[in-house]
Amino acid sequence: MRFRRALDEEPELNLIPLIDVLLVVLIFLAVSTTYSRFAELQITLPSADAAQPTLQPNEINVAVTADGRYAIERQLLASNDVRAFADALRAANKGPESRNLETTLLIINADAQAPHQAVIGVMEAARLAGIVRISFATQRTTGGK
Repeated sequence: MRFRRALDEEPELNLIPLIDVLLVVLIFLAVSTTYSRFAELQITLPSADAAQPTLQPNEINVAVTADGRYAIERQLLASNDVRAFADALRAANKGPESRNLETTLLIINADAQAPHQAVIGVMEAARLAGIVRISFATQRTTGGK
């Protein structure tokens, strides 16, 4: 009696079911994964306590009073017209070294009670005069750094 069969066939490993299972797991992971982007970075910027720089030759200080009048370098202007103010800015930019308008910094010192339109008028006059760099001066509040 012969109970053993002859081994005519070579044993083989069927990988198709394994590939099917791995593909289903991969699809499940891809669908269930949440893709989140970090909208902002939490960074701490360095700080410095330096003295205020003195008036640089390429700065023009403009003040806006509480009633909406303009002053250039502490000289009060007679008119509140934007075009006349732009001409006054061009004239204030003329100096011994004939400063370039693109490098000139316009510093706006506006009163807290100044009309919004008066500050917009300063920015419009700067645009008409060709001054592209504008900065707003603020004062430090007491008790905080």
